Amino acid sequence: MATSLKSLSAHSSKNVTDMGSKTFGIIVSEWNEEVTEALYSGALQTLLENGAKKDNIIRKNVPGSFELTLAAQWLAQEESIDAVICLGCVIQGETKHFDFICDAVAHGITNVSLKYNKPVIFGVLTPNTQQQALDRAGGKHGNKGDEAAITAVKMLGF
Repeated sequence: MATSLKSLSAHSSKNVTDMGSKTFGIIVSEWNEEVTEALYSGALQTLLENGAKKDNIIRKNVPGSFELTLAAQWLAQEESIDAVICLGCVIQGETKHFDFICDAVAHGITNVSLKYNKPVIFGVLTPNTQQQALDRAGGKHGNKGDEAAITAVKMLGF
């Protein structure tokens, strides 16, 4: 469903179980910081609302979205981490850089999830403009950070 037709922060409570014993790694890209900090705030709040303990939420920063993949692998290989949430924002520019980065990050995150057999969640915005990013980071379309966190919660309840 197109984001314009659904709030990213709206979700059902199906497959939501107690997360009090689970440990989450959240990786936040420093590039487009205004957006990624809003994504982090949404993810953190959603995890806490679903029973995660603040002490069981580990935050790591990386320079940009491309680096999310390796950082996700480093966290996913830790047995104590139950799920990893990757938060970033790549805004369309005038070159093909956008396409290469988005493709690499999506494939990399998927591969890490499969390699370690645990949820590694793609919480990366890929908008055309800064305004579209803000609209999806706590703006009129909700917060992709909320969506990424509830996805992790639901996958752990699978």
